Amino acid sequence: MVLTFTGSISVAEGSAAETRDVLAAAIGCNLAWGIVDAAMYLLSNFSSRARGLAIIKALHHGEPAVAHRLLLDALPPVVSGVLTPTEVEAVRERLTQLPDPSALVSLNRADFIGAAGVFLLVFLSTFPIVIPFFFVRDVSHALRASNAVAIVMLFVAGWSLGRHAGRPGWRTGSGMVAAGVVLVGITMALGG
Repeated sequence: MVLTFTGSISVAEGSAAETRDVLAAAIGCNLAWGIVDAAMYLLSNFSSRARGLAIIKALHHGEPAVAHRLLLDALPPVVSGVLTPTEVEAVRERLTQLPDPSALVSLNRADFIGAAGVFLLVFLSTFPIVIPFFFVRDVSHALRASNAVAIVMLFVAGWSLGRHAGRPGWRTGSGMVAAGVVLVGITMALGG
């Protein structure tokens, strides 16, 4: 979506009215992607719950060997790789003691609040990139400032991701910037 802004603006290096039109179209595109990402968030939550319900039902009505495979597949590899067959059976037995799930899978209030958060995150994350176009009259200078803001945002996002993953923030931030530069280059080479 950042490329939508910068690519669209560089194509429309004309009058202020044309630049405003491109900005409006880019913001509209971002609005649409915010809605799409929010819907995908809801779909992901729904399907995850439905899969969990299917696993619990299969544990209640399936053979132990099939239940073991389902349990191991549902766990992260680092966890399933260290469980012994005895431990897996103990978990299966405890889960089969739960009441038979008959409730329908549905979305709840927290899901919709999360979807609203996803929408806002996607939609609002582009505004720092647009701000230079509101304050810098020369479109080419505004584009360069916008690109600088995008690079800083990529670095900060990479820094945060790296720190979250237990990696050096500066290394992950630099990697994100490098990946962004490569992706912009590919996009430009393909006519974007």
